[in-house]
Amino acid sequence: MIGRRLALFAAATTLVLSGYPAWAQSSLRAPSFPRSELTIEARGGKVHRFTVELADTDERRAYGLMHRDTMPADHGMIFDFKRDQPVAMWMRNTRIPLDMLFIDREGRVVNIHARAVPFDETSIGSEGPVRSVLELNGGTAARLGLAPGDVVRHPIFRNAP
Repeated sequence: MIGRRLALFAAATTLVLSGYPAWAQSSLRAPSFPRSELTIEARGGKVHRFTVELADTDERRAYGLMHRDTMPADHGMIFDFKRDQPVAMWMRNTRIPLDMLFIDREGRVVNIHARAVPFDETSIGSEGPVRSVLELNGGTAARLGLAPGDVVRHPIFRNAP
């Protein structure tokens, strides 16, 4: 009986993993993420600085902030989609609430989704084409007064020095 259950489990696992990208089949470990500095220029001239991890490959974008229990208050993750397009995110396997800032190629915040719910698989979308999504700890956007129209400065945007 136990042998039969193990065989069924192995077969089910094979079927599930066959739908995953090749990188996920070979390793379920978190990919490494390069770090850099990012600033947000909010209304009223306030500048907020963050250390961000860059999710700029399919593997990094797919893994994102999954399986993390915490993130420092002045940190985040920026997802670079390399071109402007409508984007949708979700919170699968993400344990911490997040604010999602959807940003166009010029670095301008298009829309913000505040306090995305951990583990929720509901699609959270941009309100038009965007180049990237910046994820910050849930509540950060409200605490800092961030809003659509604010400017994000990072090397992936055209406004970078």
